[in-house]
Amino acid sequence: MIEISIGLVAGILIILALKFFIELPFKIIWNSLIGAAILYLVNLTGFIVIKITFVHALIVGLFGVPGLILLAFYLNFIK
Repeated sequence: MIEISIGLVAGILIILALKFFIELPFKIIWNSLIGAAILYLVNLTGFIVIKITFVHALIVGLFGVPGLILLAFYLNFIK
């Protein structure tokens, strides 16, 4: 009886791990697309111009508005 329980728990953990590793690339791509859209909207204002690259879009997509502010500050004043 205990072997069945251990096997069931191990199977559930394996399925959860596979789910995590399959969803992760899609989440990264989705966040990058949202970040690119935000960068595009910021570039439309003309106040700050940030080149749209995958890395910039990923930073804005993952960190949101603070990432956008830090990226704009870094690209316009430090670099």
